[in-house]
Amino acid sequence: MRIKRSVRSFFGALIVPAICGAAILYFGYHLVFGPRGLRALEDARATLGVHEAVLDRQAHDLQRLQHRISLLEPGSVDADLVEELARGQLMDGAPGQVAVPRAAH
Repeated sequence: MRIKRSVRSFFGALIVPAICGAAILYFGYHLVFGPRGLRALEDARATLGVHEAVLDRQAHDLQRLQHRISLLEPGSVDADLVEELARGQLMDGAPGQVAVPRAAH
């Protein structure tokens, strides 16, 4: 009877720590490998870096286009830009002149 009681109290004392340990393991696993865990955070940061690079490139393109538009505003028209645009659209020039298309800048 004494041995049975001591074994029962020994295992009874281990039940609460075992449940706590299982809960810690469960939540720890999901903290690292879960859908919103640390690994998912690393993937999200990598994707964010790619999207930020695309956004920076598009912002640069926007500034370049805004500058070209500002050169065409009434009162401050840049004659060289108008000529460049006209030649680009028409691909024509004076007699004997050769137009060479170039990449957009």
